[in-house]
Amino acid sequence: NMQEGSFRCDANVSVRRKNDPKLGTRAEIKNLNSFRFVERAIEFEIERQIDLIEAGGKVVQETRLYDPDKGETRSMRGKEEANDYRYFPDPDLLPLVIDEAFIAAARAGLPELPDAKKQRFTTQYGLSAYDAGVLTTSRALADYYEATVAALAGEPKLCANWVMGDLSAFLNKDNRDIAASPVSPTRLAGLLRRIQDRTISGKIAKEVFEALWAGEGDTDAIIEKRGLKQITDSSAIEQVIDEAIAANPEQLAQYRAGKDKLFAFFVGQVMKASKGKANPQQVNDLLTVKLKG
Repeated sequence: NMQEGSFRCDANVSVRRKNDPKLGTRAEIKNLNSFRFVERAIEFEIERQIDLIEAGGKVVQETRLYDPDKGETRSMRGKEEANDYRYFPDPDLLPLVIDEAFIAAARAGLPELPDAKKQRFTTQYGLSAYDAGVLTTSRALADYYEATVAALAGEPKLCANWVMGDLSAFLNKDNRDIAASPVSPTRLAGLLRRIQDRTISGKIAKEVFEALWAGEGDTDAIIEKRGLKQITDSSAIEQVIDEAIAANPEQLAQYRAGKDKLFAFFVGQVMKASKGKANPQQVNDLLTVKLKG
């Protein structure tokens, strides 16, 4: 009676060799009175039966008792056949016959099970086992992910990163289920599309996502309203770089003297001056040339 703080149960344990279709002989461990003892009794009994079989012995069907002081099970009484359990047919219950057609129909009506879905995610989308495992923790989360990939028409890894990362973080922060997400798969795909076509950078995308979550409209409207479009004009980026270099002659001299770590300093100065809008890859490429002189 768990409500009164009392607990008692039995555990049935059997082992069989790998790929052996035949089930092993069962031993029943009686009167276990805590979850910890259930775990320890089962672990001991598994090892006992394996050792017995590997030594050439045979497991017998019996009732055993767990001794928590010694951490072992010991035999109480043997049970040779089902008759020893005093089983008897109930005269009020008619025989139930389930034919193969019924079983096949029931199997066909089952949804895709989690393990099968996880395996499909690794093969179809090229995800790691970890990513596939996270995305298939619930059917709703898996459906959201697949809807995002379909709306974006590809980029399964990018979609996985955003669903597991920013989306999940916002859901946890607001204590919401995926079904209650204010950002639909279609809207998330719209955001990722703008990362793809380099309209915005990944960093700016996080700001746009926050606005999407707040219901400020779709991605394009938010980018336009806030002036977040990424700068990809090389001449415009070069001008910002030239100004950053001119404003920091001491750091430039140190960099050219071999202090390579200052490269990140100049990247930071350019991104700060462009308010994070300059395309990061172009900044890196152009800076590399400019700093060499």
